[in-house]
Amino acid sequence: MTDVNPLNTFNILIVDDSAMMRAVIKRVIGLCDVPVGTIFEAANGAEALDVLEAQPVQVMMTDLNMPVMTGGDLLREVGRRGSWPALRCVVVSSDGSATRRQDLSEFNVRHYLDKPLSPEVLRDVLTELTDAR
Repeated sequence: MTDVNPLNTFNILIVDDSAMMRAVIKRVIGLCDVPVGTIFEAANGAEALDVLEAQPVQVMMTDLNMPVMTGGDLLREVGRRGSWPALRCVVVSSDGSATRRQDLSEFNVRHYLDKPLSPEVLRDVLTELTDAR
């Protein structure tokens, strides 16, 4: 195992109402060769905002269709608050319509990944986000 300098890592927040999907994404991230620090989890947008307020997060991966607060509402609130200008947002959703993607384009969404999630695509996205720091 290689030593990872915590200053060169980035923390990820996975937001999905499905515990199984969060576990799958977390596992795929673990298989990628990227310098990840802590992976936080939230079951909806409201929980995600609590995590963002309390923890340093550089990448947020969110589903769109969730109870309590949807991913779209979460992205709108993150944009409205302006508290996390460097936060890189990635949508992971089965709702990949052109209209939905266009609606979210104003919220600093860097990537839109379709479910089911391809490990190779996720690895490429995380590598790009890591290299862009």
